[in-house]
Amino acid sequence: MAKPEPTAAAGVAEYRGASALTDDLSFLLARANARSIAAGNAALSEHGLRARSYSVLALAASDSRPTQRELAEFLWLDPSQVVALVDDLESRGLVRREPDPNDRRAKVVQATKEGRVRFAAAQESARSAELDQHSKLTAAQREQLGVLLREIAFSG
Repeated sequence: MAKPEPTAAAGVAEYRGASALTDDLSFLLARANARSIAAGNAALSEHGLRARSYSVLALAASDSRPTQRELAEFLWLDPSQVVALVDDLESRGLVRREPDPNDRRAKVVQATKEGRVRFAAAQESARSAELDQHSKLTAAQREQLGVLLREIAFSG
């Protein structure tokens, strides 16, 4: 469900009393994230996916053969959340669990052929939504934002 937004004309002016927040980087990141996830979920819905299930499918469609624990660590989710996401994708025939050749106690998550096809289509929708969400930024600004966000997301 989309959160109510101030009118475009009012923008931040409608929230002048919240200037402590509009200067707070953590708040701005959280708000931008919420808007981005809402737009992404709307775009992914036609593919039967949401941001989290799309993320799991994207990693499962890669050649990295992640374990469920690796998925949880990379996505910064509780392992039980990843199990539920993989269970859902597996029940729809989009991924399968296979024994990890390096650790028989672990399972790697692999996209099925149908999962790879679904991911490719969903990826196009996700990219389109992302471009739309960041349409006020130039290509150089989007690239710089990506560099900065990767630094924050994967540092320390």
